[in-house]
Formats: sequence, C-alpha cells, structure tokens
Amino acid sequence: QVQLVESGGGLVQAGGSLRLSCAASGRTFSTTGMGWFRQAPGKEREFVAAISWSGTSTYYADSVKGRFTISRDNAKNTVYLQMNSLKPEDTAVYYCAATRSYLADYTHDYTYWGQGTQVTVSS
Repeated sequence: QVQLVESGGGLVQAGGSLRLSCAASGRTFSTTGMGWFRQAPGKEREFVAAISWSGTSTYYADSVKGRFTISRDNAKNTVYLQMNSLKPEDTAVYYCAATRSYLADYTHDYTYWGQGTQVTVSS
C-alpha cells in the first residue's frame, strides 16, 4: 500500500517556475515507479513524466520535454516535478501516482494516486 500527498501547486505567471512535491508513505516506495499526470477542466487526465524506482530512467510527454524535470529522493520517500518556463496551457490539477511497472505512461498502469494539486499559469 502506498499513500501519496502532493504539494507545491499555486498561481504563477507565464515563464515562471514551480516545484511540485509528492510525499509517499509505505515501505515499498524505493522499489516503485512514479509518475506525474495532469488534468485540465473538461479534458482527460494526461501523462506528464515518469521515473523508475532507482531514478536512473525518466520519460516525458513531448509537451513538457525540456521544461519539466522529474526526480526522486528515496531516502525522503519523495518525488518531485520541477516545472520551468510555464505556459498557460500547463494549467491543470497535477497528480502523482505509483506503479508496479518500471516506467509507465498510461493511467491504467498506475495503482495509487494522490489527491492532486492545482497549478494555474496566468498569461
């Protein structure tokens, strides 16, 4: 069982930065692949980034590649999403999730989800 709590969302101007954190409970965190997803109003939840249990492998959606960075600290049971050069189209509720897969980009591959944190980018 893994419980996830996101934080770090907020309101930022276009071009600005935010860092999201996801604190996980559970002894299996260090062997669990993690991902970030987002959902804008009226849209389906979409993949943003994923990281393997060791942190050595990462994968990004094309829309955020080069602007967002996913990382993790297994000693702190925390995964991060550093978001730079934010755009209004990045506005969404951001969710972190845990998967038994090594690296996954589909929602159905993820078993555990956080409650989400709102990110709003103004133009």
